[in-house]
Amino acid sequence: MMASARTSGLRRATDVFILAATIAFAILWLLPVVWVVAMSLKPNAELMRSTAGFLPVPFTLDNYIGLLKLDTVPRWLMHSLIVSVTMTILVLVVSSMAGYAFARLEFPVKKTLFMLVIAGLMVPEQAVFIPLHTMVSGWGLHNSHFALVMPRVAVPIGVFLMMQFFRSVPKELEEAAAIDHASRLTIFLKIMLPLSVPALTTLGLFTFIFAWNDFLWPLVSATKADMYTVTVGLASIQTNFAFSEGIGAVMASAVFASLPIVLLFLIFQRFIVAGVAMSAGK
Repeated sequence: MMASARTSGLRRATDVFILAATIAFAILWLLPVVWVVAMSLKPNAELMRSTAGFLPVPFTLDNYIGLLKLDTVPRWLMHSLIVSVTMTILVLVVSSMAGYAFARLEFPVKKTLFMLVIAGLMVPEQAVFIPLHTMVSGWGLHNSHFALVMPRVAVPIGVFLMMQFFRSVPKELEEAAAIDHASRLTIFLKIMLPLSVPALTTLGLFTFIFAWNDFLWPLVSATKADMYTVTVGLASIQTNFAFSEGIGAVMASAVFASLPIVLLFLIFQRFIVAGVAMSAGK
């Protein structure tokens, strides 16, 4: 009895310690974010004297108003939205179909193709930039949405994650559908895809975040200011802001570029938790 009570007390103390450590690390991680937001809401004259403090006192929205007055910002936002949404849809289509094929179908050289997919995880992104740039340039596709989207559609980790999910689905569901004369495509569309909504949502959200925050490839492919995404566009004006508008405008541009991702995460966070919990449980 006493041993059980001692074990229970130790378990509670461990839980409290883990919770306290998690909260402490979360606060430590949030401090730079709060500092950036506070600086974006301070007048530049105040920031020239000191950048210390986590409270936006005195308060101003001039940094955001000046940013929104730029005619190119809405265009950059539209390009980022088009690229991110298109890339997310195509990644989900390709990853789900390829993952299902590797998980459930038998075809020649299946193991070899899967090894090639896994090998794609070990190739650094920067290693293929020169041949990719040369190929896209030879086709005359730079400064287009096609060039910004298509090189990022084949995502090895997406194929692997979807394959692992489909493998965890009981085969009896497919066998029952096959008895009812359902085709392989019908089974995939009406049974497997609805079951994989949490996994697809998680993959789609992370793909959208990656596409929205992507900087290196848009910087290489989009050489005209009219085709910049929001990350490249805001980076291109930060030097000017730093000298003319001040550090407050630079911080405002950072917050402005991050805000859509934060809102997206807040909206879909329950799907992320469901997808992670499902993966952990299986």
